[in-house]
Amino acid sequence: MKTKFKVLTLSCFCLFALHTAAQEPNGKTLTGRNTNQPIFPQKEYIELSNPIAVNPVDWNKVNGTNVRWGSTDVRYKKEVPPTILGSDSEQLIAWRGERVAAQFVVWNKEALPNLNFEVSDLTSGKNVISKDNILGAFVRYVITDELNKDKNGACGNRPDPTQWDSTLVADVLDPTTITKQLSLPAMNTQAGWVRVWVPQEAIAGTYIGKVTVKSGDKLLNTLTLKVKVKNRVLPAVQDWKFHLDLWQNPYAIARYYKVEPWSKEHFDVMRPIMKMYQQAGGKVITASIMHKPWNGQTYDYFESMITWVKKLDGTWTFDFSIFDKWVQFMMDLGIKKEIGCYSMVPWALQFQYFDQASNSMRSIKTQPGDTEYDAIWTQLLKSFAQHLKEKGWFDITHISMDERSLDVMLKTLKIIHNADPKFKISMAGGLHKELLDELNDYCIPIRLKFSKEAIESRRAEGKVTTYYTCCAEPYPNTFTFSPPAEAEWIPLYAAKANLDGYLRWALNSWVPEPLLDSRFTNWAAGDTYLIYPGRTSIRFERLTQGIQDYEKISILRDEFTKKGNKSALWKIENALKPMDELKLNTIPAANDVNRIKKILNQF
Repeated sequence: MKTKFKVLTLSCFCLFALHTAAQEPNGKTLTGRNTNQPIFPQKEYIELSNPIAVNPVDWNKVNGTNVRWGSTDVRYKKEVPPTILGSDSEQLIAWRGERVAAQFVVWNKEALPNLNFEVSDLTSGKNVISKDNILGAFVRYVITDELNKDKNGACGNRPDPTQWDSTLVADVLDPTTITKQLSLPAMNTQAGWVRVWVPQEAIAGTYIGKVTVKSGDKLLNTLTLKVKVKNRVLPAVQDWKFHLDLWQNPYAIARYYKVEPWSKEHFDVMRPIMKMYQQAGGKVITASIMHKPWNGQTYDYFESMITWVKKLDGTWTFDFSIFDKWVQFMMDLGIKKEIGCYSMVPWALQFQYFDQASNSMRSIKTQPGDTEYDAIWTQLLKSFAQHLKEKGWFDITHISMDERSLDVMLKTLKIIHNADPKFKISMAGGLHKELLDELNDYCIPIRLKFSKEAIESRRAEGKVTTYYTCCAEPYPNTFTFSPPAEAEWIPLYAAKANLDGYLRWALNSWVPEPLLDSRFTNWAAGDTYLIYPGRTSIRFERLTQGIQDYEKISILRDEFTKKGNKSALWKIENALKPMDELKLNTIPAANDVNRIKKILNQF
């Protein structure tokens, strides 16, 4: 039996190796464009050329090189000089333990061969926030596209990129520890990002530091950064209440870094990537318990973390070793609230297994209600339940489905209950009152609304109630072209709606060259990932800031309720009240976000 499992593992890796070996010496995007550099860059890389030509007329009034603070609400266009900017000094307001960020902008009439910058420690008297707590990053540009032509969403096949408006957009945050300097052409706009993670033990006060921007050794400008640290504390990440569920794809990481799946090298390269998810408050581990639960909708499809084996006598046995490695790895990083196991009801109702009789991989088509389906899944679930109890993971494991009909869900629930009535179940999909008591973790699209009574009843029972966005929503969203404030708006909306959190279907289901071209064949650019290989993004940083806002609101609501401070409670609820996803096409998300943050900063 062990020998056969080894053969299976090697067979899977051979397919992976053939896939990577078939790549051209230079990388290619999903549209077939040659990147003119080695595939899958990990360190320094060259952005693709700008599809939009520079108009010299736009730069006529620009003199020399300029450096000013900008706004984190803006994705500055590479080919256009910025117009509305701040000064040489910027002040941020933070709680102890909070991450806050600022963006500065460089725009140059002449070429800059060696743009670089450095951030100093921040000091307040004798108190110091070390630069070790500060991320300095160049804002890099990636190819994006647009919403569907009707502007009502971004779902649907996009086989011909020429039909879509393709531009360079600012999104990748490339740390200066990786890319120490950039060479900029003349008539070019370039932003830099500075994120300060205030230590929980910091003393309240106004901390001041410098951002020194140079071209080579030539000083371009010295910017002042102030962080006013309030005497309030944000809990440690692992204690955040917000339920963040971003589906992780370990197979994309194996392909991009050209390592054998589940090898030591694979876990080594995954660690800093998944740490980003944990530091954003990630609560759920995504586990694929059958082959291609989403029918290969991503560029790197999900293999099964459980090996299904049909023995010579026709009975079934299951190997959980890969599942165990993955879950333990994620738990060691601090992600340990929930394990989401997908999926008993995949999009293509086909299940792959290793057949001992033929010594080969085979598959079977069956669905809920079929005798064969019920028998196979009952055996798997009983074996799985026993294994999870031995590992001590049963109470946090969820048998998970997404976007399945009520009829199919009811049939599936019956099988789960028969296998072990104490199994927890989760679903992201339509709102069905029949499932409110059945699902421990229930997530619905933003266009649907849980009743106030349903949310409060579920919370009283310790159940999780959240919402999601996908390609269907034009606003709010986290496409690479989405306004940055929309990512922060998303957790704030959860606070307004009294929901527990948010789900997004793809943390890192990367396209072939994610650092260069974020477009995909089926949905709008950036829909399949929020973070980049070894790098965070404007979208992910703003999402994390929104989660921090949610935590603040939760803390303040509790405090003001206990103190009977109705006036303060009214201010918070009044600031949240105007939030309406249907108005974001005309009222920028930044209006809501900045209004709410202004109120929160008063306390």
